[in-house]
Amino acid sequence: MDRTRNIARSLLSTATVMATSLALAAVPAHGAADSEAPAEKRLQDDKPLEGGQALATPAISPELLAKAAPDECFGGSGPPPSAWAGCETGLPKVNQSYVWGLTASGDHLWFGTASNVHCLTIGTSLAVTEPIENDDYVCEYGESPQRSENPAIPPAGGDWRPPKIYLYHKPSRNLVDKTAAIARRSEADRQRFESTVGIRAAGSHRGVVLLGGPSILGLNLFAFDGESGEYLGSTTLAAYGNVRHFLVADHTLYAGVGLGTDGQAGGAVLRWTGSKSRPFDFSMVASLPQQVADLVVHKGRMFVTTWPSIARSFDSDNTAGIWMSPWLVDGARGLTTADANAWKRVWNVSQYEPDPVIAATYGLGGLASYEGNLYWGTMHVPMKAAQAHTTRYAPESDAQNLVATKNTQRTTSIFRASRFDNGKARADLLYGAAELPAFDPEANDGAGEWQLIPTGYKPRYGAAGFGNSYNNYTWKMLVAGGSLYIGTMDWSYLVKDLPLELRGAVEGGLGTADPASYGGDLWVFDDTHGPAKSASTTGLGNYLNYGFRTMVADGPAVYSGMANPMNLRTDRDDDVPEGGWELIRLPVANSPATARQEKALRAQR
Repeated sequence: MDRTRNIARSLLSTATVMATSLALAAVPAHGAADSEAPAEKRLQDDKPLEGGQALATPAISPELLAKAAPDECFGGSGPPPSAWAGCETGLPKVNQSYVWGLTASGDHLWFGTASNVHCLTIGTSLAVTEPIENDDYVCEYGESPQRSENPAIPPAGGDWRPPKIYLYHKPSRNLVDKTAAIARRSEADRQRFESTVGIRAAGSHRGVVLLGGPSILGLNLFAFDGESGEYLGSTTLAAYGNVRHFLVADHTLYAGVGLGTDGQAGGAVLRWTGSKSRPFDFSMVASLPQQVADLVVHKGRMFVTTWPSIARSFDSDNTAGIWMSPWLVDGARGLTTADANAWKRVWNVSQYEPDPVIAATYGLGGLASYEGNLYWGTMHVPMKAAQAHTTRYAPESDAQNLVATKNTQRTTSIFRASRFDNGKARADLLYGAAELPAFDPEANDGAGEWQLIPTGYKPRYGAAGFGNSYNNYTWKMLVAGGSLYIGTMDWSYLVKDLPLELRGAVEGGLGTADPASYGGDLWVFDDTHGPAKSASTTGLGNYLNYGFRTMVADGPAVYSGMANPMNLRTDRDDDVPEGGWELIRLPVANSPATARQEKALRAQR
């Protein structure tokens, strides 16, 4: 049982990574920003794309704009001499794994990254940090070059590397690394950036681009001039420990944040009141019991999804939910500090999940306002519910624990609602389950028993996860070109590396993982009258892209920032795609510009 519990802990959320934050605040990082290899720009056929080079034919399919390049040699010394080049000794390794924050500003896309997220999750969740190496990734922990140069970093954080910030100029297709500008400003700026776990959110408004992420000292923010690209400075908001998304609503920029370390002390919505000369001025316009995940405006109000903070009990008051603001236009425009305590929770996961312990582990992710309806989806960190069950009920044998693992697995479910009467949503389940296994601790004379319990819903269009039970995150929703796009995380590729018994328990609950479906999914609703259509079930062509972490709509395209932590997959000559984050452009299916491109391509044929 101990081994099973350890494996369960090894797959917990990146939220556990933030709680540690590595004690890096005053420690120079291995491989300074100026010396790291740049991200590589490539077309899907792997040919380098030089700035300003024209495409031979119109692009009507997903187009790879930029990708993380190897920046280190595993088992050797020094970085690779150039992007995708070999190492004199060792294997090329790509540390940067997520496009964690992404925003559009004029002709530019700004984004920030995070490194080796999978390794950090395993390291901060296990008591023993023995190095792991397989064909896909390596976690070095205490043996990493980062820690050998900086012994103050605990072994669990040995695979941390500083994040990166990039600017992508769409007309010229130039990618610019803006990270070095931060270190050049001052030693304080450098230390602040190199104590940041990753750039988890990005937003832009009134010519200012803000990028932020958690650290041990609070929420670190970095500001740039969105027009000139000039670095404006940085700050730490000590009261807050996390940020996931920004939103521009009614000509005002808002941020959803968490209070305390990793946002575990509650949540808030901040209104940006700054400018280029004062880029870090905010006021709090929502005070919530859970940290905020995503934000959207729907029918004149702001709605947010939340992730659970530290649970004090397993009742519905501590579960993730949907919160609704007062009217955005009611006296003063936008939300003000007077609105901070006037938000109402209109739905929570206990209205769907019959097991209270499992319900306490749900998060809510992307949400969107589309054709008069509010859409949202659930999020499930692999094995987190199994660990919560073990903590609450302490199964007495490995067999009982494996049964719990089987029954606690959950898949993302998609809801929508058009009416919020008396502060409650009349929700419609689009993809989900009519019944779910729940544990009754009083059954069998106190030995407990798992039973299928009705959820109170009947799915309108299909099973949870759009029919793929390994879709565990609704990571982002986006309306573009008259359609609703929903990007997921699919963890099926990771299941093959689980110990045999644990893998059997997981597949007993979710079914056998299908290699044909490896990679994050992108689903599209073209209207409100039918099911979603698949735009991709394989990570937009790279099945190591296990999730759509960020998406923005800009003109006739959706830009997706992908999550891909397979840091040893750097061989372009084998039959496996490469690891590391990717920035991908996907033409909007219903846009006039896309229709013109399709017509031009047909004429060329």
